[in-house]
Amino acid sequence: MNWWGKLLGGTIGFMLGGPLGAILGASMGHNFDRTTSSGPYLSGSTSEVEKIQSAFFAATFSMAGHIAKADGHVNPQEIALIESVMQQMRLNAQQKQAAISMFQKGKEADFPAQEVLEQFRRECHRRRNLLQMFLEILVATAMADGSLHSAERQVLDSTARLLGFSDFEYQQILRRQQASHHMQGKAQTPVAALADAYKVLGIVKTASDDELKKAYRRLMNQHHPDKLVAKGLPQEMMEMATKKTMEIKAAYELVKESRAA
Repeated sequence: MNWWGKLLGGTIGFMLGGPLGAILGASMGHNFDRTTSSGPYLSGSTSEVEKIQSAFFAATFSMAGHIAKADGHVNPQEIALIESVMQQMRLNAQQKQAAISMFQKGKEADFPAQEVLEQFRRECHRRRNLLQMFLEILVATAMADGSLHSAERQVLDSTARLLGFSDFEYQQILRRQQASHHMQGKAQTPVAALADAYKVLGIVKTASDDELKKAYRRLMNQHHPDKLVAKGLPQEMMEMATKKTMEIKAAYELVKESRAA
């Protein structure tokens, strides 16, 4: 939790600057210059990964608040999902307070979503898998109530575009998350469960066994917890990445079993 200690001290917020630095500052009780853009380090004591971890934390909770508010109100399911995220992260009291403050910031009418996303993308330095994990968390937030409101969809569309995802990649993420949501919900028929398993893996039923294995390995590599943490995913979010790999593995095993029958 080294990044958190430095965040408490104010070091990382000053180094980030820009809207993310301002969000961190407001949530941590520091006064950072909102106009400062992300730039060279002000100190050599903070690593690039720690800087990205703080940016990920701030961007995740503030954008979750922005998306939850997009349809005009925040419903109980969206609040429950954010509470679930905080529980999975095992945040301490201070971290929860900061996360809630960031979520509230995202709900404000003047929240600079575009600037936040543009800065977050710069901070990630093209770490594609990290950006994908971030987008998946936001999609899950929007789908928490079982539906995707048009206003939420517009925010997600813009988010995917600003993060550099093609429409095909983005649609794949949406389909995977929808299928994952179904599989975690009420009991499904075997046919429906298998159909969702294919969607989670991002392939069609006519895909060859070789294509199935490649899709599985690619997704497992993209969501490997240790690799994501090494690239800047906050250590506290490792359990979320682990859960995602378990969902992918479960889908793969289901498809394999259906083909062996």
